[in-house]
This record gives sequence, structure tokens and C-alpha cells, in this order.
Amino acid sequence: MTSGVPDRRRRVREALTAAAIDLFLAKGYEETTVDEIAAAAGVGRRTFFRYFPSKEDVIFPDHEARLLRVAEVFATAPHDEPPLSVACRAVHGVLEAYLDEGVIAVQRYRLTRDFPQLRSREIASAHSYHIAVTRYLVDRVGDEPDGALWAEVAGSAVVAAHNHVLRQYLKAGGKGDVLGKADRAFRYIRETLGVTAARSEEVDDVVVAVMRRGMPLASVMSRIEDALER
Repeated sequence: MTSGVPDRRRRVREALTAAAIDLFLAKGYEETTVDEIAAAAGVGRRTFFRYFPSKEDVIFPDHEARLLRVAEVFATAPHDEPPLSVACRAVHGVLEAYLDEGVIAVQRYRLTRDFPQLRSREIASAHSYHIAVTRYLVDRVGDEPDGALWAEVAGSAVVAAHNHVLRQYLKAGGKGDVLGKADRAFRYIRETLGVTAARSEEVDDVVVAVMRRGMPLASVMSRIEDALER
């Protein structure tokens, strides 16, 4: 008897979100009232506020649930899985959740471009993922030399990659191989930042030699040999 309650709640939330987005696009954000959103979704004003504290929140209905899923990935990850791989996997899940929304995600992107209030909320939502990812990486490597610094840089890179590929996908109206681009972006990050500061000492020294353009090959080789012998 109670198994249908979660499904009904989900349907009502989805109906309210869809109605709000349609009205915002048609009338404008400021011009749309909560009563109009509720009526368009077939519910009352009181029902609206049982689901969302404000009309701003109605187009970001699953943010908290996605943060919880990110936290679950961190909590259940095998300890021997590299922390950066775990972070990429968690954020990849957020990207998949956006794709599951289909046209709603594309419409939300249009709204956040047109209305500063919603843009600010979107930025705050993205920052909450950055906080969660960075905190996890600090917990994993923060005791290592420069571990906190590495965690901040790596966490920023992971979230920035997600934001970039998602934004390009939404800007194109929901077209393109966003998952393939995300996989490549996360691979670049793992290859570039996959060695933490504490373990970087295990990597062979890198020598950089600067030469003038047009320098004879013999002089180039001599300069390299001198650099390697230092």
C-alpha cells in the first residue's frame, strides 16, 4: 500500500519542476508566481511548499540527492582505489544524473543564462561539489607533504572538467558525445595529477633545457648533455 508513495512524490516533484520551467521560459522568472506553478502542475500552493521552500529551488530538485550519492561513492570506495579515480567516478555520476534529466537539463541551462538569481544558485550548487570532492581528497592525502595543496588543485580540476563538458553539451541543446568527452577529460586529469605531492619524489627528475631557434643540432645535443650531467 505504501510502495506507491515515493513514486507519487517523485511525480509531483517532476510535475512542479516542469511547470516552473515552462512558465519561467514563457513569462519570466520574476513574473511567475508560486500559485501559477502549483496550478500548472495540478496541485495547491500548500503542496508546492511541502516540496520546495521557494520557486528558485524548484528547478534544482535533485541537488541534495546528488550530493548524497557523491558522498556514498566516497564512503564505499575501496581503500586501494586511487583517490583521484574515486573523485572522477563520483563526479561522473553527477554528469550521468544531468543526462538522465533530458530536456529539463537543457531548459534549466537556458534559464540560468537568462536570470541572474538562478545563475547564482547554479554557481553555489557547483561549488558544493567542489567542496565535497576537495574534502574527500584532503581526507585521503592531507597528511602527506603538500597533500592539501594537491587536493585543492585536483578537486578543482575534476569539477571544472565536469562543468566544462556539461556546459558545452547543454549549450548545444543536449547534443554531442558528452560522456566520451568527460572520460577523456578525467583521463587527462588522472594522467597529469595522479601522483600526489608526497609521491612525486619517486618520479625521476625532469630536466628543462632552453635553446635558441635555429641552433645547430650539435650544439643542441651538447646543451642537453650538460643539463643532464648537473
